[in-house]
Amino acid sequence: MNSIYLKYKQYYRDNLVLALPVVISQLGHTLVQTSDSVIIGHFAGTISLAASALSSSIFIIFLIIGIGISYGLTPLIAQHNGRENFDECGKLLSNSLFVNMVTGVLLFALTYFCSGYLLDHLKQTPAVVKEAKPFLLLLGISIVPLLFFNTFKQFAEGLGFTKQAMLISIWGNILNIVLGVIFVKGLFGISPMGIKGVGYSTLIDRTVMAIVMSIYIFKSPKFKKYLKDFIISRIDFSRVKAILKIGVPVAMQYTFEISAFSAAAILIGVIGYHEQAAHQVAINLASITYMMASGVSAAATIKSGNYFGSNEHLKLRHSAISNYHIVLVFMGFTACMFAIFNHQLPWIYTSDTIVINIAAHLLILAAFFQLFDGTQVVGLGILRGMGDVNIPTLITFIAYWIIGLPVGYLFGIYLHQGVYGVWYGLVLGLIASSLLLFYRFHIISIKNHQDSLKS
Repeated sequence: MNSIYLKYKQYYRDNLVLALPVVISQLGHTLVQTSDSVIIGHFAGTISLAASALSSSIFIIFLIIGIGISYGLTPLIAQHNGRENFDECGKLLSNSLFVNMVTGVLLFALTYFCSGYLLDHLKQTPAVVKEAKPFLLLLGISIVPLLFFNTFKQFAEGLGFTKQAMLISIWGNILNIVLGVIFVKGLFGISPMGIKGVGYSTLIDRTVMAIVMSIYIFKSPKFKKYLKDFIISRIDFSRVKAILKIGVPVAMQYTFEISAFSAAAILIGVIGYHEQAAHQVAINLASITYMMASGVSAAATIKSGNYFGSNEHLKLRHSAISNYHIVLVFMGFTACMFAIFNHQLPWIYTSDTIVINIAAHLLILAAFFQLFDGTQVVGLGILRGMGDVNIPTLITFIAYWIIGLPVGYLFGIYLHQGVYGVWYGLVLGLIASSLLLFYRFHIISIKNHQDSLKS
């Protein structure tokens, strides 16, 4: 153990310095949903919590598509920065902003369609659908400012500046919680809005974050040398294509995983609204640790992109393996927390004892898949930094839609195992994804290192 630590010590330090602010910033995305669920569960009731689960299970697909496409900028910025090609960074930023704003508008249109038409045809509890519709629409509007924020966040993180997005995310979440409580309960003379109040607080929070992040990028002297060629009207479709060449597969990778969990939520909604609310509680807790692991993954993308751009493949391999070590330690700790406090954690979200008992059992399954969830998202990040996105996309599709979801349907619906059977399939999908992505990284990194020795 000591020899392993000494071998990777420098990489642990470098990656943690880069990753920790990203972890907190990434956590901000899911803490919005967490705070929303807590406020709804305690102040609006179980039906509203189930409506939140239904809305979130649909909206998260569109959210992940948008975030995934915005991630196409980060490895490109990291690689050009590694080559000291600073002018190209500003050009990529302007084209990424164009891509993300068009994406945001299209995703809002899809959310509007789902709110107006799709929810009525999913065989869900009518009372749940009634509350889910306006909430989903407000979430859809918020995706435009969120992608505006993410454009500048990914630009800064690609250059290794990660702390400002972290601070903005922290203050944004505080604003979201305060406004959410005020709107839902109807404080200071405002009429109680119920679940819609959380939608309004999320929209305001994301708009403020977008404005503050863009001001930081344009005002900070750190970015002046990178922004010399930033011209918003200069759209170059070769750069748009380069961003989409990475961003679209990344979006598909996340979509295949998240949509499997969303489809699982809809399957569980057919079983009953208590089970659907419990799924929301357990998956929300698991998504907190997932987003923190994705922060390590984002740092892995940046470092892999830097080393790949400078043709230092042995350092890339060592850095990547150190990120695997970091996420294994972290997710091992969270697995213990889920297992030990599985009956206490659901109380954060609700006081409904039926929901708490179901969620407690689901958290045992969540504890089991923590290690695989962490290693698969880090594997995706490493490969993304190396420019390898197509095969990992196929791997995620097979893991979640060929293995995970069909097995979940088999056990949960066909064999009448209920919500637990659906989760068995999700666990199996995560295991398959984790192992296949690590094997892919192992083969490619060895080949690249051997090729660099020959040249």
